[in-house]
Amino acid sequence: MSQFDLQKRVSLLERIHALPIWHGAITTQPLTGGITNVNYLVQDSRGKFVARAGADIPLHQVMRFNELAASRAAHAAGLSPAVVHAEDDLTVLEFIESRTLTEEDVRDPAMLPRVLDLVKSCHRDVSGHLRGPALVFWVFHVIRDYAATLQDKDSPHAAAASELADTGNMLEQAAGPFDIVFGHNDLLCGNFLDDGHRLWLIDFDYAGFNSPLFDLGGLASNNGLSQAQEQWLLETYFEAPVSDDLLHRYSAMKCASLLRETMWSMVSEITSEIDFDYAAYTAGNLARFRAALDDFQNT
Repeated sequence: MSQFDLQKRVSLLERIHALPIWHGAITTQPLTGGITNVNYLVQDSRGKFVARAGADIPLHQVMRFNELAASRAAHAAGLSPAVVHAEDDLTVLEFIESRTLTEEDVRDPAMLPRVLDLVKSCHRDVSGHLRGPALVFWVFHVIRDYAATLQDKDSPHAAAASELADTGNMLEQAAGPFDIVFGHNDLLCGNFLDDGHRLWLIDFDYAGFNSPLFDLGGLASNNGLSQAQEQWLLETYFEAPVSDDLLHRYSAMKCASLLRETMWSMVSEITSEIDFDYAAYTAGNLARFRAALDDFQNT
């Protein structure tokens, strides 16, 4: 860690210690695994909490007012831990004694129905608890904006940006017409917690109104669901047999989800200060995207 990064960490810890919500002395411990925010486990005399540090990231369409509103609404809907405190770029959340799911966990036939129930509840219940302005997460706009950012910042991936944006435009035409729900929009396995009794959904950085097919496609592609599991996912979610039209639109949106994750990582390679191998993450997701696009165009 550079001297500059060390000073930033010290300053952040000083700010966490100075929050007016603690009862007695606190201890802090870094929580690893986050690839967008810096998180600390904080303990005071009452119990444990998670302190999240993260300013607005317009390059990734992340606006903290939106994340805070979604987090509070998701808690009110019974899906997520409570927001204990929020000020500036710091948010303190209730800590849940739990384990984070892995991709294998999500694929487990015993776990997948529980995961889908949580996603359906997010789509069905959270919007009724939202207060204040709320954002749309339109993945095709995000792809176009990422392409422009890669070119503006002379990214090593700039030469491919126009092709990727054109592919996003093609997928946008193929994925409609669109239903709209309030989506989580970042269904990585790490955003599901299991406390031994129930599941929790966390990290609403990218939450917003969107097609339900984006979350379903993201859930499948991020966690390596089989083709049979994807069929089950669609039948169970929509409570009806899967038509050829729905399967076509879903496949297009799954490709868009993978393309967005790939370009998120490409932009993060040149902008993020978090110690994470974004280049390897880009390569893995680009391969997944190319394979899904090939299937989509040849089916």
